[in-house]
Amino acid sequence: MISIIYISIIGWLLANLANYFSDILPIKRRPGIPVCFRCGSSFSFLKYCLLTYNCNHCGYNNNIRVWIVRTCLIISALYLWWYPNEKLGFYLSILLFTFFVIIIVIDVEHRVILHPIIIVGSIFGIASGAWMHGIFSTLAGGFVGFVMMLILFYLGILVIKLRSKKHPELTENEALGFGDVNLGGVIGFILGYPAIFASLMITILSAGIVSFIYIMVMIIRREYSVNLSIPYGPFLVFGAIVLLFL
Repeated sequence: MISIIYISIIGWLLANLANYFSDILPIKRRPGIPVCFRCGSSFSFLKYCLLTYNCNHCGYNNNIRVWIVRTCLIISALYLWWYPNEKLGFYLSILLFTFFVIIIVIDVEHRVILHPIIIVGSIFGIASGAWMHGIFSTLAGGFVGFVMMLILFYLGILVIKLRSKKHPELTENEALGFGDVNLGGVIGFILGYPAIFASLMITILSAGIVSFIYIMVMIIRREYSVNLSIPYGPFLVFGAIVLLFL
């Protein structure tokens, strides 16, 4: 019972940290005093440890996301306490999972994978990757992950250009952002070679399934548009999580 309470507190604290970085980094690109996404008013750090999360100035609240992150990290902390990655152990496993949660939240809410996150992820990825499977496998995994995502990035650009020539009225977004390419390299560092191939396969399959379901739902609701897009970062993270923790 004591262990459950202790691990739940760790999950709660890391969730507050994840919510903080998910709010501050898209605006300031570095740690600092948190501000409201809507009006720019400063938040108290205490708000990230309380039950509610709302701006006293404009009334904006993000409680749904905050509670999703808290629930996710508390449950994940308990799971990883009993089933951590064997080579990383519990504490590094939950820190890595928190890092993944920050990537997912920011990419879903802002459609961007930030350079500070890539830099921190690369440092952690090289260090943890070298510990788990050696420096050669780590660097090779990072190279493969980056190059394969780069190929997909340019293929997406090519498809968009071809469609634009056929339908000039269309204004499509990028199929992939370059942040996704960099994230592929980071995940390659963490997983190493050849595990990165399996991770990218899971990524492509899961993204395809979710995209198909999403499109079908939009068609049924008569809200389909060729400009619909979904963030790709969560699927890259999902592939890594499957191989690391499941």
